[in-house]
Amino acid sequence: MAENKTQKTKASVTEFIDAIDDPRKRDDSKALVELMQRVTGEQPAMWGESIVGFCDFRYRSAAGREGDWFKVGFSPRKQNLTLYLSLTDVAGYDALLSRLGKHSTGKSCLYVKKLEDVDQLVLEELIEKALGSVS
Repeated sequence: MAENKTQKTKASVTEFIDAIDDPRKRDDSKALVELMQRVTGEQPAMWGESIVGFCDFRYRSAAGREGDWFKVGFSPRKQNLTLYLSLTDVAGYDALLSRLGKHSTGKSCLYVKKLEDVDQLVLEELIEKALGSVS
C-alpha cells in the first residue's frame, strides 16, 4: 500500500517559521503554534516541508488505507493560512464557523488571510472539536 506523500520530519518548526518572509504570516504562524500547543498540550512537528502539525495519530480509512497524520496543524501558504482540522467535514460546524469571522473552507481545512480576521476563542473551540473527533 502506498504511503502518504507528506511525512513527519525532524526539521525544526522554529527555523521554518523564522524563515517566513512575510512578517505578518511569520507572526501569525508563531501565534498559531502557541495556540495549538496550549490547546493540544503537545509540541509541534514539521510534516513535509511546509506543514506544522500537532497530535500525531494512526488512521485507517473505510477503504482500508492506513497512515500517520496529525489531528490539527497549519501551513502559512502564499495566499492564506491553511488550518488543517481533522474534522470529517468542516461544513458540519456551521454554527461555530458563522461566529469565526472572515474565512473560507475546504473539506477539512480553514483558510484565513490573517489571524486578526477571526475570533480566537471560536478558533480555539474548532481546534478542540478537531482533537475530539479523532481517536
